[in-house]
Amino acid sequence: MERPKICLTLTGTTIRENLETLDKYRDKIDMAELRVDYLNTDERLYVRRFPSLIDVPCILTIRRQIDGGKFVEGEAARTVLFARALSFADEDKTRNFAYVDFEEDFHIPSLEDATLAFDTKVIRSFHDMHNPVSDIIGRLKKMTTSGFEIPKIAFMPHSLDDVTNLFREASKLRDNNHILLAMGPMGIPSRILGAKLKNFLTYTSSPESIGNTANIAHLDAVKLNELYRMKTINENTKIFGITGWPLTGTSSPELHNAGYTRHNMNSVYIPFPAENFDQAMSFAETVGVQGFSITVPHKEAVLEKANFISPEVLDIGASNTMVLKDDKWSCYNTDADGFARSLLEFTELKNLKHKKVAIIGAGGAAKAIAYAVYKAGGKACVFNRTLGKAKALAEKYDFEYGPLSAEGGKLLRKYSDIIIQTTSKGMHCKESSNAENDPLFFYEFSGKEILFDIIYMPEVTPVMARAKAAGCHVCNGYYMLRYQGYKQFELFTGDEY
Repeated sequence: MERPKICLTLTGTTIRENLETLDKYRDKIDMAELRVDYLNTDERLYVRRFPSLIDVPCILTIRRQIDGGKFVEGEAARTVLFARALSFADEDKTRNFAYVDFEEDFHIPSLEDATLAFDTKVIRSFHDMHNPVSDIIGRLKKMTTSGFEIPKIAFMPHSLDDVTNLFREASKLRDNNHILLAMGPMGIPSRILGAKLKNFLTYTSSPESIGNTANIAHLDAVKLNELYRMKTINENTKIFGITGWPLTGTSSPELHNAGYTRHNMNSVYIPFPAENFDQAMSFAETVGVQGFSITVPHKEAVLEKANFISPEVLDIGASNTMVLKDDKWSCYNTDADGFARSLLEFTELKNLKHKKVAIIGAGGAAKAIAYAVYKAGGKACVFNRTLGKAKALAEKYDFEYGPLSAEGGKLLRKYSDIIIQTTSKGMHCKESSNAENDPLFFYEFSGKEILFDIIYMPEVTPVMARAKAAGCHVCNGYYMLRYQGYKQFELFTGDEY
């Protein structure tokens, strides 16, 4: 399996800016793409000399707006720019553009003749910025009119199934003379696992310019190299990951991939967001994922797909970890252990005996936490907006239950020694507390409560900020994340983190 080349897409507004960017990340890439459509108008006059100023092969791209670019002046003007950039070829081929990107419907005989004469390879591209492409093989055959061109298909998936189909179709290909990419956050696996797609290259951006490619979800060059170690991924690489929806801002790849680096393991941990768990399972089985973390809202749906369910999961009723062993899926729960360890460290308690604990929420995370509170000897009350769910969870452990509203305020006060917030409210939120981002907006903290919020992004959630201002001791879910991740790492690899 040949490793895809890493191509740095240069989207600066000046030649000098692009040269500085390339120089800064030169050790992380194999080639570059000059996006002429991003250059200031006067800078476009000097494109021809760009290849002679750098020491890597370069792709000449002038992307139209319809294909996700910024060029709007029309095809005549674009043709002239291509001609200027490709003209007066140097005998030293390294001083010419090594590649040029022509769209599937862009055929100018004089330009195509020039590429052949100057030994510039054509990337024949097709972009669908709104919809997926299902018949990948058929599309490639239509695009490949000669062995001198590299066909490229980039599309916007509607679901993880579209990405799964991309990998399924690519498995039928024998060579790496193509570029297949799914764009957007759901398409990130296609950028990391380009080797499995047999891609000729994968595109990346600099951290400083990543906003220019936010709509198609480029990974920056540092992340692609240092976090995902893309240059080391090969046919023997073990694939692990995390699924959930919408799966924004997870720190799990940082934790697991750092562990693989520390142990010198040929493994990678990637995100693959899935709206439903069937999509996640299909992706995992198609791509060859050997274990993955599960976050909201799939922690209960996973139970229907498991061949083996651990005793803890049977008691809890939710799983956050799946592992493939002997072609069978086993599910475990490391949330309970991670939570218990982090809470007891934070409170400096040996157990929760004689503590009245409020559990906010009744989802998959709350189920693991209720189990952990019960095992630690605490007395708890489960609060949830849907009272039936609170009742079902509470009755498993002979806990009380109540409404997550002002009507439950008195009961919440009774169980306020330790308040554990398990919902997603406040995640990625930097606003002040309100009814939309603070699940306890109706509750006035006395300052005596201990508040543990399992969210870790942001570091201080709106409810934490409000509790802290009242004098409460507060803690986020960062160490819970780490401790449950350490257990997952051991389940995935057989080694301690």
